[in-house]
Parts: sequence; C-alpha cells; structure tokens
Amino acid sequence: MKIDTPTIPKELIAKNFYDIFYEEDPELGMCEISGSVFENEVIDRVYLYKAVIKNCKFTNSDFKNISMTDVYFEDCDLSNCNMRNSSIHKVIFKNCKLLGANFTESSIGNVQFENSVLNLSLFGESKLEKVIFRDSVLKSTDFYDCKFKKVDFNRCDIDGANFEQTSLKGIDISSSTFNELTVSISNLNGCKVSSTQAVQFAALMGLKIVE
Repeated sequence: MKIDTPTIPKELIAKNFYDIFYEEDPELGMCEISGSVFENEVIDRVYLYKAVIKNCKFTNSDFKNISMTDVYFEDCDLSNCNMRNSSIHKVIFKNCKLLGANFTESSIGNVQFENSVLNLSLFGESKLEKVIFRDSVLKSTDFYDCKFKKVDFNRCDIDGANFEQTSLKGIDISSSTFNELTVSISNLNGCKVSSTQAVQFAALMGLKIVE
C-alpha cells in the first residue's frame, strides 16, 4: 500500500524539545531534535510539524490533544505517553518504543510504525486510515471500536491484540503471527488471513477440523 510520507526540508534548525516552553504557543517545527530527554512532563495541545526527532526519551509524558504533521521519529522512547485525542498525519515511527502509549480517540492517517514495539498500546475508538504496521510487535495492543480504512499489518506479532467491535474487512493480517486474538466472528468478514491462521480462527470458534 502506498501512503503519503512526511514532507520535511533538508535544512533544519537544531533544537532541544524543552525549547517548546519558550515558544509563544506549544509548537516546534522546521527543526531537528536529537538526544532530548523530556520525561514525566505535562503539556497540552502540542503542535509538531516538519521535524526530525531522533534518540529522544518522552516516557510517561502527557501530550493530550497533540497534533503532528510531517514528522519523522527514529530510535525514540514514547512508552506510556498519553497522546489521547491526537491528530497524527504523515508521520513515521522507526525503531521506536511505544509500550503502553495511549492513542485513544485519535485521528491517525498516512502513518508508518516500522520495526517498533507497541505492546499494550491503546488505540481504542480511533480512526486509522492508510496506516502501516511493519515488522513491529503489538502484543496485547487494544484496537477496541476502531475505524480501519487501508490498514496493513506486515510481518507483525499481534498476539493477544483486541479487535473487539472493530471491522477487519479488507485488512490483511496474513503475514503476521498470533496465538490468540480478541475479535468478534462477524467482524472477521472480509479479513485476509493465511491458511494457518484460518485453522487458528476455526479453533478459536470452537470448530474441530477433521482430516
């Protein structure tokens, strides 16, 4: 699936994430941020745009109502960050740690999670359109009551993920692995699975396959 990628200028100003406190509004853009440690902070309605953010730690910070457009994260730790009610568009998370990150009630579009860890992260009641999870671990990730449109799970570990009240029609999970999932049988209609997964789902439904 082809999605829009971040549009970021080649020449960026070097900044520290704490510079956001010195701005008139809580926003940072047209910049590169590297090595910042911004943990256990609370800042509402942050706006990030046209930025490269590398090797930064944001663990346990509250970024409720954050808005991001054209942002590239690499080797960052956003574990247990609260990004509830966020708007995230044209953003890449590469080699990032997002354990327990909260994305509930958010709008997420043209976003890639690549080689990242999202165990126990929360996406409940969010809208995801043109989102790719690639080579990532999503153990026990919560996708309760989400709206999916053009969402790919490529070679991911989705064991224990919750898709209750979320339609998987047109969603391809055939290259991903799991032992168990929480999903309504009716919401599996149109989901693309491998033959091995079809047997797994049959077992989860209580069917007994006879050779």
